[in-house]
Amino acid sequence: MGKNKHTHESVWDEGVSRRRFLQIMGASLALAGVGGCTRQPPESIVPYVTQPENITPGKVKYYATTLTLAGYGRGALVRSDMGRPTKIEGNPRHPASLGATDLFMQADILTLYDPDRSQNLLRKGGIGTWEQFASMLIREAQGRPGGRGIRLLTGHITSPTLLEQIAAWLRANPEARWHEHEPSEGFERAGTKLAFGRELEPVYHFDRADVIVSLDADFLGEGPGMVAYGRQLIGGRLVRGGRNRMNRLYCAEAMPSITGATADHRWALSPSGIERLAAQLHSALNGGADVPDRVRAIAADLNANRGRSLVVPGPRLGAPAHALAHAMNATLGNNGAAVTFIEPPAGGTDVMDLLDEMGRGEVGVLIMLGCNPAWTLPPEAGFGEKIRKVPQSVHVGLYRDETAVVSQWHVPMRHDLESWGDARAYDGTASLIQPLIEPLYASRSPHEIVALLMGDTGARPYETVRRHWRSLAGEADFEARWEGWLNEGAIANSAPRPVAPTLARKIGTEAPPPQSGIELNVRLDPTVFDGRYANNAWLQECPKPITKLVWDNAAFMSEATAGKLGVENEQLVELKLGPSIVRAPAWIVPGHADGCVTVTLGYGRPWAGVVGNRAGYDAYPLRTFERPWSAAGLSVARAGGRRRLACAQEHHRLDGRRLAREQTLEEFTKNPARVAADELMNPGHAPSLLPKDAYTGNAWAMAIDLTACIGCNACVVACQAENNVPVTGKEQVLRGREMHWLRIDNDSVDDEIVFQPLGCVHCEKAPCELVCPVGATVHDEDGLNLMVYNRCVGTRYCSNNCPYKVRRFNFLQYTDKESESLKLMRNPDVTVRNRGVMEKCTYCVQRIRRARIEADAAGRRIATGEVTTACAAACPTRAIVFGDLNDARSEVGALKREPHGYSLLGHLNTMPRTFYLARVRNPNPALGKTKA
Repeated sequence: MGKNKHTHESVWDEGVSRRRFLQIMGASLALAGVGGCTRQPPESIVPYVTQPENITPGKVKYYATTLTLAGYGRGALVRSDMGRPTKIEGNPRHPASLGATDLFMQADILTLYDPDRSQNLLRKGGIGTWEQFASMLIREAQGRPGGRGIRLLTGHITSPTLLEQIAAWLRANPEARWHEHEPSEGFERAGTKLAFGRELEPVYHFDRADVIVSLDADFLGEGPGMVAYGRQLIGGRLVRGGRNRMNRLYCAEAMPSITGATADHRWALSPSGIERLAAQLHSALNGGADVPDRVRAIAADLNANRGRSLVVPGPRLGAPAHALAHAMNATLGNNGAAVTFIEPPAGGTDVMDLLDEMGRGEVGVLIMLGCNPAWTLPPEAGFGEKIRKVPQSVHVGLYRDETAVVSQWHVPMRHDLESWGDARAYDGTASLIQPLIEPLYASRSPHEIVALLMGDTGARPYETVRRHWRSLAGEADFEARWEGWLNEGAIANSAPRPVAPTLARKIGTEAPPPQSGIELNVRLDPTVFDGRYANNAWLQECPKPITKLVWDNAAFMSEATAGKLGVENEQLVELKLGPSIVRAPAWIVPGHADGCVTVTLGYGRPWAGVVGNRAGYDAYPLRTFERPWSAAGLSVARAGGRRRLACAQEHHRLDGRRLAREQTLEEFTKNPARVAADELMNPGHAPSLLPKDAYTGNAWAMAIDLTACIGCNACVVACQAENNVPVTGKEQVLRGREMHWLRIDNDSVDDEIVFQPLGCVHCEKAPCELVCPVGATVHDEDGLNLMVYNRCVGTRYCSNNCPYKVRRFNFLQYTDKESESLKLMRNPDVTVRNRGVMEKCTYCVQRIRRARIEADAAGRRIATGEVTTACAAACPTRAIVFGDLNDARSEVGALKREPHGYSLLGHLNTMPRTFYLARVRNPNPALGKTKA
């Protein structure tokens, strides 16, 4: 238990026993009954005549709050059912969410109710009390004048209140120190310091750019601004309403990403190759002639759009490449226009200083807030050995994780949905965090821990946060302003003013030399991030956007590299870099760069929880302080043996055909109706023996614009959260039995990907209805294809007759109905299904019914835009639009009239209510192919 994490075996026996299946079964894949110690919110039995204020049974409320990831805030509107949060939506008034969400925000509701969350304060592994802990910490603080030997270690912090508390503590204790360690952090600040002489944070404005060059920057799938950046970028690519003008996106990357899949031109380059490209592009923009033709073409495109272009460096590139990108933006006149800079929040000192002090025995008290250094630090840190030299080590976190088990004390931390606080967004805008529920367990807020260091045993986070903002806003009208901030979800004009930096030095254009051998390329996992979501079953079973793997990571490589190494998919390989050795299954990825291997972080954890324990392999040992994201000299050899990987890519392929439609902007401009003329998709109205209904009331429909879909998976997890969709576990996915009502197909040729979301398309002439022997699948008066669960007897005839393969059958009792905390999580408007019934997308009929009840009570029709589905509400790019075709003002009706619209498998004459707009790309004519 106390060993350093890197001594654990990286690959565990993949055999899944019946016991293991029972462990991972259910919505959280936790043991039934683990949540029995959960303390439900206090409930009072109150007579009807004295009903509690602001609570109407059956009527939901939404509250604005903020959810954090790696310290940065994203605005949320959280649904509350009788005092318990059940669904997260985006806050349209918050700059980081703009009314949409990412998959991590959607899955945070499961993290809140996870039965594996830490429930008790622990002292040396046994149960302790808050009084014992507070007494110890105050005694240590008072016995160490000036804070001598006291150290605070945190992840990245943007909370204005917490930063003020830490600053006050450091002023009162000048010998104390605060250190930061954020495993997802890249070289952005180091790059700005190299370019401008000081650390700054770039804020990109993709809506102001017509030409964008991404240098290994997956800004659509990573980072605190990914939701807003997705909206901005796609807003300049939509060809609707007669518009035929698009921005153009170039991307160079090693491992295919959703940003690369969205790009008009993509190049697969190793990490060192991307840095060479940056140097070549910088040279071309400054008059250099000795550059490849494609670089010269990109430079010409950028020069033609000076002031309205962007060069975006990925966070994992080295500081010199970042400096080159900033220099290029300065040359192009983009600084202050398409990219601005703000002062970053104050930060702690480097964690390496802390490690040196720990090694020398100079640290007497170490408090670790919301971080997991025993897992995420490189092996060279020796954290597991050094922490034993610290007399009082304290870990404060959501889980009893790898750091908790080697610490003297573990204090459960409150989730964002059960605590007060604040945070800043990617652009610096501040917003408040307000709780939606009483703390489920005996947990504490970081504000209380820091207050305790100052000797304040009675600090309340609510008062602490209010006191900070009162000091900034003043007494005048503070209560009204406070209520307004809580209601809006963001504090207006709270972002720092942009600064106008100038280059501090001449940036050289010399390209780094080519690397020999195989390079290591390290990435955050698309679904479990840096490992903090490893115990979240929704994210574990969410297919990765490109590879469609679930429950695992792999060593990703190109077909050419795999051929040279003599390995195939699922074969174990040994990755060796310096003294570190990791064994991982190989997986070939079309479009991956040759000469490098990509590994993803976040797996192989021994103390993640029942869901995440030992899933995948641990890639952290391959990182070093100097090169945490890429390195030359990786040794790759076959290790013998195989590990089965669950890949959902081929489970529901429509006869192997490429059915997503795409065209270039030039083709679209010449013939907008080219796709509509495709007889496979729009054959016209063929004769049918089935009667045609008039649908004179509402005619609900969904439009999906493939130009706007970036494959981010926010819609998939949103559907799961809204509709109580269970997870099934790796073994069942290997059998093709995942339960997602909505999937995103990678419709690809070579390495060119078109993302195509697909749920039930609600055919007006539905083949499934004709074969159901018990009338379990039926049509309603609005044209929805519905499921009556208590009629279904599980014949699966409907699934066999569905040409879209969008129906799911729960072969086993996947839903955990025993864990108390999970009962609080589920949407009460949606039936929790038992084993043996067919289920599928219903267009969130419960939302339609709720809107209809309210409209009928008011004596009116459902208003335009009053109801939407969970997937459409979550979509950051508004690729999914839901509405009423019979409403002349509806957006879905306008999209139905777009010339490049089509019905999937329209030649079958099923007349689906879900229709698509063809993907449109904008390649540079000087470069020919859209991919290279």
